[in-house]
Order: sequence, then C-alpha cells, then structure tokens
Amino acid sequence: MAGSDPLAHPGLAIVIMGVSGCGKSTVAALLAEALGCSFIEADDYHSQANKAKMSKGIPLSDADRAPWLESLRDAISERLDAGEDVAVSCSALQLRYRDILRAADRGYRPGEYAACRVRFVCLRASAEVIAERMLRRSSEGNHFMPASLLQSQLELLQIDAAEGVTEVDVTTVRPGDIVRDTIDRFREELASTAPSCF
Repeated sequence: MAGSDPLAHPGLAIVIMGVSGCGKSTVAALLAEALGCSFIEADDYHSQANKAKMSKGIPLSDADRAPWLESLRDAISERLDAGEDVAVSCSALQLRYRDILRAADRGYRPGEYAACRVRFVCLRASAEVIAERMLRRSSEGNHFMPASLLQSQLELLQIDAAEGVTEVDVTTVRPGDIVRDTIDRFREELASTAPSCF
C-alpha cells in the first residue's frame, strides 16, 4: 500500500534533557501534545531500587543507569520503527548516555549526530533556580529526587559541541515558546505535521 512504508517517514525522537528540576517533563509533554505523538517519561522506566537510592540522596552509578537507559532506548526504537515521532523527557547528562538513546535509531553510527533520528534539546538554568524548583517539588511530595543530588547532576552534565544539541535558557524562554521553536527547528524531519505556532 502506497505510503505505508515507515522508512518513507521514519519519524523523529526529540529528547528534552537536562538536570532534575529544569522543566523537562513539562516541555516534553507539551511537545507531544502539539505534535500529536506519544510522550515517554524517563522516570517511569527507573527501577524501584533506583528510585529508592535517589530518594535517599545517593547518586546512581553507571551500572544503575545502564538497564534504565537501555529500556528507554527500546521504547524509543519501537516508535521510530513504526514511523512515529516521540517526545522524551530524560536527563541524558553524558555523551555516553545519549549515545545509548541514539542507538534507538538502528541506522545510527557513533559520531554521526546530524544523521541520527534521536535529537536533544537541553534545558538550562542557574543552580540557584534549579535548587529552588527542586526544593519546592520535594516539599510538595511530587518527586523522588532531592535537591541534595543537584550538584552531582550538574557535575555530570557535559555536552560536546559536535553533537549539535540545542541549548535553551529556561529562565528567559517559556515552555510554550520552547515547544514552538523546537517544532520549527525540526519541522522537515518530523513525521507529524503541526502548526508553526503554539
């Protein structure tokens, strides 16, 4: 049937990344709504052991993160294989973590960032702004991540300029504007069609 080949429109995964408290989930959920695509919340893929560890203020090790990232990769791959776009909220703080997610695109070769169907938008803000958000969220019982882990996350966050990661200052750009700008930036690669404004 004409037009049924998912490779004709392979879809795009847009990962909204950054440290805890930067607004990833809010922006990714709005993006999914605007595109009419599915939304993957990385926190939902953490094991109970990982959540328990973080709630005690203990940073995760790479061994803790590996199965979590691999399950996320597989979930993203399912959408891309079906020719769908997907919005993802995930910290993805290090290149090696992002490369695990990039492997959801079966054609990805390490270092070939521009051709990859998994793209990243990093939300940034000052440590003070993030800490205030995390403290408020923890006090309201809305998240397992305590503000005490912020420093370890900031130390992990590392982006190579060659990756082409889009960086946005969330203290000056509203979530709706981030969504609009993101759609405009990736419009030609998206399987979805969405209005240019949000």
